[in-house]
Amino acid sequence: RSRVQVLGGSNWSLVLQGQWMLEFYAPWCPACQQIELTWESFAKESERLDITVGKVDVTQEPGLSGRFFVTTLPTIYHANEGVFRRYRGSRTLEDLQGYVLERRWEAVEPVAGWKSPSSLVMHGMAGLFHLSGWIR
Repeated sequence: RSRVQVLGGSNWSLVLQGQWMLEFYAPWCPACQQIELTWESFAKESERLDITVGKVDVTQEPGLSGRFFVTTLPTIYHANEGVFRRYRGSRTLEDLQGYVLERRWEAVEPVAGWKSPSSLVMHGMAGLFHLSGWIR
């Protein structure tokens, strides 16, 4: 059984509390498929790391991908108590674990306030992405 928390429009606000690593992916994306087993292994270590590991299918959640302004796949974010940072490191299990255990995220500039997924601006962006999906 997977320990990866599936997030969508109705429960995404869970990432505003605690520490999370969140992957945005699409089932058809080769790079996303490559990281899938690593992401599952990372999630199996989540208790030891005191983190929740989540994922969002952008094909099912266009509003959520808009809220996080996802433009490439996979996109990974670290969140700690509602402060978001884009993860741009290597996608190996060791590097993902080190990012959390060694608190490497502290050296990464947080997402600017107006661009934060919980901001009013990004709430509007989520609506636009959702509307464009509906129109399509």
